[in-house]
Amino acid sequence: MKLNFEFPDEHINEVDCKEDKPTDVWEMYFDGAVNLSGNGIGAVLVSPDGKHFPIAAKLGFDCTNNVAEYEACVMGLHAAIEMKIRKLEVYGDSALIIYQVKGEWQTKDPKLIPYQKYLLELIKKFEEISFTHLSRDKNQFADALATLAVMAQIEEGQTFQTLKIKVRDEPAYCFMIEEERRKALVS
Repeated sequence: MKLNFEFPDEHINEVDCKEDKPTDVWEMYFDGAVNLSGNGIGAVLVSPDGKHFPIAAKLGFDCTNNVAEYEACVMGLHAAIEMKIRKLEVYGDSALIIYQVKGEWQTKDPKLIPYQKYLLELIKKFEEISFTHLSRDKNQFADALATLAVMAQIEEGQTFQTLKIKVRDEPAYCFMIEEERRKALVS
């Protein structure tokens, strides 16, 4: 007896493995950097269609790493509020900040209590908001922005336009070769 492996209704048994993610939810990644060169903060807002909006600031005051982390989170939330974002998923590599904001850890440091209170007030401005702890390696772009803010020599009041980062698959001289090839075809 020969087996028939054709199943005319095989699409009925298909499982859609894609997560049904709402199309109006933004993501925010934040990080702070404190070192001998100074203090900086970075945040990245990511639109539902994948566009990245980086923000960085150099802090002109001494602070702890935890304060810098809170400053970065606040900066990102302010930007989201200005952009009229209503639904936001927040990601950071500071377990302390994430779990304090979620209410799972207590805030005992007197320097951090006002930050936690302020964040809780900012959270009320969103229709939906969640906070998730990430490992450092998953937060590299926000970390790089914070480090860039620390390293750059920026005068007070000075701002820079949007940072563009592209991926190039070939060396720059290949552009010259392609241009010469086009010129040869036209001639």
